[in-house]
Amino acid sequence: MNEEMKIAIYGYGNLGRGVELGVRQNPDMELVGVFTRRDPQAVKTLTGVPVYAAEDVEKFAEKVDVLIICGGSASDLPVMTPALAKCFNVIDSFDTHARIPEHFANVDQAAAGSCHTALISAGWDPGLFSLARLYMNCVLPEGKDYTFWGRGVSQGHSDAIRRIPGVKDARQYTVPVPEALERVRAGENPELTTRQKHTRECYVVAEDGADTALIEKQIKEMPNYFADYDTAVTFITEAEMKRDHMELPHGGQVIRTGATGQENGHHHVMEFSLKLDSNPEFTASVLLACARAIGRMHGRGIYGCKTVFDLAPADLSPLSPEEIRAHLL
Repeated sequence: MNEEMKIAIYGYGNLGRGVELGVRQNPDMELVGVFTRRDPQAVKTLTGVPVYAAEDVEKFAEKVDVLIICGGSASDLPVMTPALAKCFNVIDSFDTHARIPEHFANVDQAAAGSCHTALISAGWDPGLFSLARLYMNCVLPEGKDYTFWGRGVSQGHSDAIRRIPGVKDARQYTVPVPEALERVRAGENPELTTRQKHTRECYVVAEDGADTALIEKQIKEMPNYFADYDTAVTFITEAEMKRDHMELPHGGQVIRTGATGQENGHHHVMEFSLKLDSNPEFTASVLLACARAIGRMHGRGIYGCKTVFDLAPADLSPLSPEEIRAHLL
C-alpha cells in the first residue's frame, strides 16, 4: 500500500458525490477518478476529478487501492460488487438485509479467488447500527433490541410513490412514534407492532388534473411500503417541494434494554443515535473510514469478503496506535 491511499468511485449519484467531497477530509487519501455508466463527457464532478467510462475501469486496476461502489442495492450491487472484486479491493453499502448472506457469499468467492479484500454493507444501517447491536448484545446478553429510523427521507419509499400514475414528484419521511420511543427508553420492554413504532409522512406533487384522492388511496394501501403504517399524505406545489424538501436528512436510534444481577435485579438502557443533515454524505464518510481499514487488511494479506464485524477499530483511523491510545482511550 502507498502511504496515500488511492481511492476511486464507481457510480456518481448522491452517494458518489458524498464520497468525492469526503475524500478532502481524509489527508491520507487521494481520489483517482470517477467511473460512470453515463457519457463521461456529460458528467461534471464537484471537485474537478477526472471522469471515466465504467467499461474502462479494469484498466485502472494497478492504480487504485480501494474502489468504492456507489450503486443501488436492488439491482446494481448484486452484480457490480462480485464482478469488480475480481480486479479491485472494493466496498459497497448493500442494504437489503435479507439478501446479505447471499451477497456476501458471491463477493467472497470473487475476492478470495483473486486475492482481493472486499467489504459489503457499510454505512450506518447496516454498518454503525449493526456494530451497536453487536456490542449491546455482548454487554447485555439478557435483553431486547429496538431500532427506530428517522425522522428522515426514505429514498426507496419516495421512489415507490413517484411510480404511481399522476405523481410528478414525492418525498416520504419515516418518523418514529414518540410514545413508543419514550416507553423503550424508560425500560418498559414493550412489544411493539410495525404500526406502533413508525409513521410515514408523504409530500406529493401531483400532475395537473390528477385524481389526488385516488393517489392518496394507492399510497396508503401499497403493500410492503405503507399498508402496515399510519400514513399521512399532503399534496404540495412544485415550488414548495423545491423549497422545503430537497435535502436528504435521516438518522435514528438503536436501543437495547437489559438486566444484570439476580432475578429482578438492575435494569439498564443502552442507546446509540444519529441525527444526519445528509444521509448520503454521512454514509460516504463511513465508507471512506472502512476503505482505509480494508486497504490495510489487504496489505497484511487478508483476502475475501468482510463486514464491519471483521474490522479492527484501530484500522478505521488515520491516527497511529500510539495516538489513539493517548487521545481516545
